Amino acid sequence: MKRYSAFAIAREALRHHTGWQRAWRSAQPKKAYDVIIVGAGGHGLATAYYLGKNHGIRNVAIIEKGWLGGGNTGRNTTIIRSNYLQDESAAIYEKARSLYETLSQDLNYNIMFSPRGVLMLAQTEHEIRGYRRTEHANRLQGVETRFISPAEVKKIVPIIELSGPRYPVLGALWQPRGGTARHDAVAWGYARACSDMGMDIIQQCEVTGISQKNGVVSGVSTTKGDIACNKLGLVVAGHSGVLADMAGFRLPIESVALQALVSEPIKPCMDVVVMANTVHGYMSQSDKGEMVIGGGADGFNNYTQRGSFHHIEETVRALIETFPMISRLKMLRQWGGIVDMTGDRSPIIGKTPLNNCFINCGWGTGGFKAIPGSGWSMAATMATGEPDSLAAGFGLERFREGRFIDESVAAGVAH
Repeated sequence: MKRYSAFAIAREALRHHTGWQRAWRSAQPKKAYDVIIVGAGGHGLATAYYLGKNHGIRNVAIIEKGWLGGGNTGRNTTIIRSNYLQDESAAIYEKARSLYETLSQDLNYNIMFSPRGVLMLAQTEHEIRGYRRTEHANRLQGVETRFISPAEVKKIVPIIELSGPRYPVLGALWQPRGGTARHDAVAWGYARACSDMGMDIIQQCEVTGISQKNGVVSGVSTTKGDIACNKLGLVVAGHSGVLADMAGFRLPIESVALQALVSEPIKPCMDVVVMANTVHGYMSQSDKGEMVIGGGADGFNNYTQRGSFHHIEETVRALIETFPMISRLKMLRQWGGIVDMTGDRSPIIGKTPLNNCFINCGWGTGGFKAIPGSGWSMAATMATGEPDSLAAGFGLERFREGRFIDESVAAGVAH
């Protein structure tokens, strides 16, 4: 794989860009692999990458029933933060945030990481108490956050209206090292690095069955034939329950659609991310000038990747009160992603009842921000057969034991 650099750009400009290679190889499945990862989204690709980089396991296939990054990785609002309440959550999200800071250099691919800062608005007295609690917890966890006043919020976001009659801004939890990244580039960068290590990325290949022998996974059946493996990783977000059923066990998750939209592009007016839990809305401005707006998840189970006018109206109606200027904008496009929700709004990483079969799911509406940390932890768990320190609290057994990691407040914006 040729490295991208300023010199490479200059060289290709001189020869009319005829020397660029494909970012990753288009592979056909082999008969067997050491490891198969099902799901070529951000989490699956990151798992494969860290299996190769950290553990030297490179005889790996990443299988995707659609196209690479075509699921939730390409259907989110790209927010990166780590200001969660529980210690286990803060640890894995902070690991992810720190890895994002150098990911462009690690992958030799510009993921457009922008540490612009994240504001989580407090618009009720209850939220003030909750964010104060999170601020104290984050201080103990080593996560840089602080609660700021309405005047400080206005200084950071001049276009905000503080005195809305229904949703006044009473303060905010501010994480200055949070931000955004380009979701497509994250997937493409990991895919390019995996391919360079000799891993096979197999698209348009749907898993139709999971084989086992004496309680140990032995391979998968796909639309491109049967493939044997020693270890299997299921990393398919909203479709995790479907794959688990093939493997013979159930998951405590529900799949619902999470919706978002972008406006027409306008001149730069907002250089931070703002989240508003009370109104279930959040907004940032993309590099192209679009206002990226997200809202809550559907209140019913479904597998649709389409948006609905109900949620758009509900989200935009509330945000207009806090940001009056957006009332004059036109919506450019909207979409939905299929998210996998656990009861405690925390992920599942670890072993399953089927030996040598591992699962990474349940990220709900917060999956994008966790991609590097999730992949790092899942890779370590698969390589050693036991959860690493980051994954130790997120095992499937916690639901049987009643040992929940309750993040329903920190993820309260359905994000």
